[in-house]
Amino acid sequence: MKYKIYLTSVLLILLSAICPAQNYKVNDPYLIIDASASDPLYTTYAAAMQRSRLYGDKAYKMDYYPGCLPINYSSDHAGSIFSIWKVNKVVVDKMSEYHQKPVVTASFPDLVLLKYQPFQGIEVNETFLVYSSKVAVVDMQIKNICTDTMNLEVYPILKIPDDSLRIESYDSKSNGYVLYHYETKKRLISDLYKDYPYPTNITDFFTGNFSPYSFGGYTGDIASFYDQIKMNDSLNVLTSGKVDFVSLHAKFVLAPGEEKDIRYIRGEQGVDENLPEMINEIDKLKTENLQKFIDADVKLFSSIPRIKFKTKAEKIVYLGAFNLVRGCMLPPFEKAKYNYYIFSRNPIWGWGNGHQVLHESLSMIPYAYLDAKSAENSQRIYMSQQGKDGLIAYRHGPRGPQTYPHEGKPTTSAPFFSWENWEIYKVSHDKEFLKEAYQSGSKYVDWLEKNRDTDHDGLFEWGPYGLIENVRDWFNVIFQVHKKRYLDIPSEDISSQLEDLDLSLMVVNEMKSLAKMAEVLGKENEKNEWLKKANHISDLINKIMWDPKTGFYFHVDKVHHSFEYNGKSLKRQEIIGFLALWAGVAPKDRAEILIKKLLDPKKFWRKYGIPTLAADDPWYSPFVDQCCKWNGPVWLLWDYMVVRGLREYGYNKIADEISDKMMLAVTTQLSKNHNFWESYSPDNDILNSPPNYIWDSIMAKVLIDKYQDLK
Repeated sequence: MKYKIYLTSVLLILLSAICPAQNYKVNDPYLIIDASASDPLYTTYAAAMQRSRLYGDKAYKMDYYPGCLPINYSSDHAGSIFSIWKVNKVVVDKMSEYHQKPVVTASFPDLVLLKYQPFQGIEVNETFLVYSSKVAVVDMQIKNICTDTMNLEVYPILKIPDDSLRIESYDSKSNGYVLYHYETKKRLISDLYKDYPYPTNITDFFTGNFSPYSFGGYTGDIASFYDQIKMNDSLNVLTSGKVDFVSLHAKFVLAPGEEKDIRYIRGEQGVDENLPEMINEIDKLKTENLQKFIDADVKLFSSIPRIKFKTKAEKIVYLGAFNLVRGCMLPPFEKAKYNYYIFSRNPIWGWGNGHQVLHESLSMIPYAYLDAKSAENSQRIYMSQQGKDGLIAYRHGPRGPQTYPHEGKPTTSAPFFSWENWEIYKVSHDKEFLKEAYQSGSKYVDWLEKNRDTDHDGLFEWGPYGLIENVRDWFNVIFQVHKKRYLDIPSEDISSQLEDLDLSLMVVNEMKSLAKMAEVLGKENEKNEWLKKANHISDLINKIMWDPKTGFYFHVDKVHHSFEYNGKSLKRQEIIGFLALWAGVAPKDRAEILIKKLLDPKKFWRKYGIPTLAADDPWYSPFVDQCCKWNGPVWLLWDYMVVRGLREYGYNKIADEISDKMMLAVTTQLSKNHNFWESYSPDNDILNSPPNYIWDSIMAKVLIDKYQDLK
């Protein structure tokens, strides 16, 4: 009897330490998605821009679909956090056991709301918030919706199975574990830069908003933890030593209709950073009302077009595309006076943290609908770091311009700059930005004319480091003359020895964009001058780069303007031939010829989009077995340019059909793995390219164009 009274007293104390549930709401019905595990939901979350940093940043992917695991949130090289349930002594440790599987009610760049029932009669509304680059919060509003009193135990877990997790101590004041783990800078795609302060020795703090009934640390897999919690009333109360995971233990009773809030929080930072400061920040979050973060996201999304989609999948992809791009944004830092982006925050790889590049900045075109000022400021990174001679370097960001000199000459990027700025202005209507953009874009085109038309014939050549400058840096049938990539072999990259079709078309488009800017700014003479130049280059492209026998546009030899270089044919049908539509260069009769090629299933009309190389080319490959392949895989940005060109020529039906192919590629992947990808196979549904790549946010613009723009 005394033992029962003691246990009852303990439970009453624990109940008083657990907060009552807070009912969080998304006060905009348009943003409610109710996505199940099979819906095409993007599930990677990163801290809001103002609470983010470049070095030591952690974003998380939510897995709410594999039946063998509980709902979990994993961060690249930093393990995962999740919880296991015990209801009336029945352990529920995987989603396949849940009475009702998780459904995501709303998803934003930094947080997600979902609901599920781990056990019949126990309803959970869960909110996951990446509060900052250091801190992530899981809040579970738990309600007993049955007629019986329920005994509940919840085991929040931090797991880092890389043989480096170590318990340093248990902080009884803040009820949390202080831990250490190590993170390598090695990455599958490209390593983090060794000379920059990415932390490798990490301090973790893992705590909850409750006084734990017990806590513990364990080695082995989570399956063995099942035995521990089935056979023991409490955990092992380990306070030091090497482990694979640690767990907190909440124990409480819910009467019928009663609600409680369980919140657990993970913080992590470099060992040389101030730990008490992070713990103090986390302690405040234990009682923080999360509604204000939801409201901030709802406000953020208030400006996007409210499209009435035909399918639920389109809407989920649309919102997810905005989440992707916003989740890549970081605040001003070091030499970056304005907000800037990285290519991905989870996973993190070296070049993805290498700062902005103009072709990735095409993602600012859709982003402008979400936050036009932030999109403008990202473009101002280029303007503020532009060379006095007009050069926009290959990369720009906190470490300043990175020119990657090659053969004594700097490297730029594919010139989409003024087009991006014009598209952003069409959304923001900000004339001050347009003035800045026009001045900077004019200087950049002047630089291109001086440095990328070295023979002064009106057509353009990529620079000596063309393999990265032209975007298409691996497995390219023209610029890569060897099957393997050895960048120090001068003969490999021949792009500077050709009059390059893609660059010449891009310059035309830049000039036309500048002409549009000049018209708005009242610079009629300059507008006419830009159009005159653009038309001259267009005439040259049509005269020199069109092959009437093939009915396609190609590069030509720089010296002889022939379709051969060193005895090798340059007549390889690549997606860039269709950029003649995007740039408005192709006459209507040639547009019709191009479209016949486009619609040929033996060439470009493939299941998941328009491939980078015609399928009847001997070097065509539909297999996406690594990054950066340009001999077949679908790159959504380039497909978007084809779609845009078709709309400009009035082929809206075909444009819609390609948009649908792109949607099929994206929804196929998002439905099964909930990632966006750098590139997609035109024929297959298995990919090995880098995941969660910023430029896939172009899907938002694809859908805007399909439903309301350019029609």
